[in-house]
Amino acid sequence: MILFVGNPNAGKSTLFNRLARGHAHVGNWHGVTVDALEKTISLGKRKVTFVDLPGIYACPGKSLEEKYSCRYIAEHKTAALCFVCECDCVGRFVPLMAALTGERRRCMLVLTKRKRFEREGGSVDISRLAAVLGMPVVYAEDKNLANALEQTLDSPARSLPNADVTSLCRPVREGLSRADRLLLRGYIGIPFFAVLILTAFFLTFAKGLLGDLMKRGVEWLFSDCLGTLAEGIPSAVARSLVRDGILRSLGSVLCFLPQIALLHLFLILLEESGLLSRLAVLTDGFFSKIGLSGRAVFSLLMGFGCTAAAVTTTRGLDDKDMQKRVILCLPYVSCSAKLPVYLALSASFFDNPFAAVVLLYALGVGIAVIVALLLKKKTPPFVSELAPLQFPKPLFVAKSLLFQIKQFIIKVTTVVLAFFLCSWFFSSFDFSFALSDVEHSMLATICGGLKWLFAPVGMGDWRIAYAALSGLVAKENVAGAIAMLYGSFPYSGACAFAFGVFMLTCSPCISAIAATAKELGKGRAALYAALQTVSALFLSYAVYFSITGGAVYVALAAVPVAAIFLVGKNHEKISRHGRNKFNRLHRSELRAGVDVPENAVQRKKCARQRRKSAEKLPASRGR
Repeated sequence: MILFVGNPNAGKSTLFNRLARGHAHVGNWHGVTVDALEKTISLGKRKVTFVDLPGIYACPGKSLEEKYSCRYIAEHKTAALCFVCECDCVGRFVPLMAALTGERRRCMLVLTKRKRFEREGGSVDISRLAAVLGMPVVYAEDKNLANALEQTLDSPARSLPNADVTSLCRPVREGLSRADRLLLRGYIGIPFFAVLILTAFFLTFAKGLLGDLMKRGVEWLFSDCLGTLAEGIPSAVARSLVRDGILRSLGSVLCFLPQIALLHLFLILLEESGLLSRLAVLTDGFFSKIGLSGRAVFSLLMGFGCTAAAVTTTRGLDDKDMQKRVILCLPYVSCSAKLPVYLALSASFFDNPFAAVVLLYALGVGIAVIVALLLKKKTPPFVSELAPLQFPKPLFVAKSLLFQIKQFIIKVTTVVLAFFLCSWFFSSFDFSFALSDVEHSMLATICGGLKWLFAPVGMGDWRIAYAALSGLVAKENVAGAIAMLYGSFPYSGACAFAFGVFMLTCSPCISAIAATAKELGKGRAALYAALQTVSALFLSYAVYFSITGGAVYVALAAVPVAAIFLVGKNHEKISRHGRNKFNRLHRSELRAGVDVPENAVQRKKCARQRRKSAEKLPASRGR
């Protein structure tokens, strides 16, 4: 077994993918790898397991991912260590290598990012560095890297000296570049990132622009081309299956694939260019005021892509309490799976859904901030490296984007399609298995009791409740279920907004709940999901009543809730241990006017007063 060990963003996952032909997610930002990725390959005449570990700065480290890596290394004492280090970080990386090889290990050192290092004037004396450290040292681009790994497995275990190797490495110019000095100024950086985000949303959702044009193309493919062909199927059951169960439902989800792809492209460009780590530095001041740190921006931005993936990245945070708070905020950050729902609702009322979709996204961010404020605790110090600014490599960006598109298509054509087929079957047949309309189908009988869920918001129909609850399996199901059962959203704008708020604030999908259970435990994950769904239902009621003229009733209902919250916040809590610190006085002492002692002299004086007062009291009164 060979463990790939190094600082965050040193190139471990890239090296792992090249040697093991793996598919580990890589990126130009801190905390991409949050779990041990293993793959067994043939190395020479033997089978070897390569393990890609999360990055560490020190052992045992402060963040959850560092502690995980150190624990994994300690548990696998016989495994060889392949240290991965950037060329310009060798001097400060040697103490970590010495600490990890204290129990004698087989090890080697691989230096990465050589081209950029040498382009900026740096150099490393490889042969002398190998002699001082007593281990093989190679560049990541070296063709003999596999042979060096094989030789490391055959070499004896050794302890690494904590040597000073600064003279063997000519460092590049240190300090911030001119671009960094500009981006990290709040009055320049914040407007810059705001313009970037608004531009991405405008290109994705605005009418007549790239995202809208590609969406119309996919709709034309499913409705006009494939839909026309389906009408020619002679069998009524087969025609209903193809037209309603497959084309209408799948088309209602896949038509949003271009816009989802554009959002993922924006996130990939933000990561790979190094701008994401600058955004973390800029937002640390704001996040510290709500009990988080700038490192939370990595997870929260990943939430726009996939909530389940974002939950796993929370291991890169500094402590367990902050991880819990970020995981509680993530369901309110709209993932790409909610996008089809927002667009399906807004398209029923607006020719240009740009403003409505941006409003829902902004509302979700606002609710996440409120949740963080309500759970605010002391914020740990923010420590992170700035990833190098660079132009994203087109081939890497294309591969990453194709991977995201492939994942979405696989999910839609497996889990989501299976759900649609089951929904079509139960909504098209009655219990005698005869073809029937929706209102007399098996699904109507089974789900009839759900109609009260959204009755307070003017949607007393089991079909809308069924569509909403189907999002607990996968959010993509909601848009497809509405298309299958209704065709288009049939209710008013107020109902649509209330329904959108419910989808925005309810529990995430099953995969996100499973990721939360892995991080925080099954009981806590189930509790969070239940609380989020119930609170989302009541929030949708409040939104609907506010829009339709019931704002006064909403305000009156909020008064006792706010009062309870404020009383709870202002109530001074004394711990069980804290109460034991106070001296307990007898009634006789209080009657004699004895004060609480503050020092040793006063304690002795109080002891004498207690004896005198006890002698004066009647014997029957006693203690």
